[in-house]
Amino acid sequence: MRKYTLLALLTGLLAIAPLSEASGNDALYKSLGGKKAITAVVDDFAGRVAGDDRINSFFKATASDPKRLATFKKNLVEQICEAAGGPCKYKGKDMKTAHAGMGIGSADFDALVQDLVASLDKFMVKDADKQALLGVLGPLKKDIVEK
Repeated sequence: MRKYTLLALLTGLLAIAPLSEASGNDALYKSLGGKKAITAVVDDFAGRVAGDDRINSFFKATASDPKRLATFKKNLVEQICEAAGGPCKYKGKDMKTAHAGMGIGSADFDALVQDLVASLDKFMVKDADKQALLGVLGPLKKDIVEK
């Protein structure tokens, strides 16, 4: 049940990202604590993913290269910041291009979401904010999962 709840939350978060940007609503960004707080969550999240035997094989090359890891984290911070209505502009690849050929399945995506939720929980992100963020990021699943 928790797996489906997390997936629903992620789907909802991704759905509102364009709405936040279009309306100029930065309430979620501010409630999350701004870029500094998002960066802290991303740092923790990257460590969790690197240590997660379910999915760390997808990130092995990135995690072992400090320059690639820094770029990955920077892009993820910008993506979350923008999705939450903040002033950042994501300049990385679209999700379909970035994940093409990786063979990511639904279980892999769900594991990633679980790691993100654990990082958000560590920083005591309010449930409403967590749900909103996951709702903005959730629609990306269709561009990331290949099997």
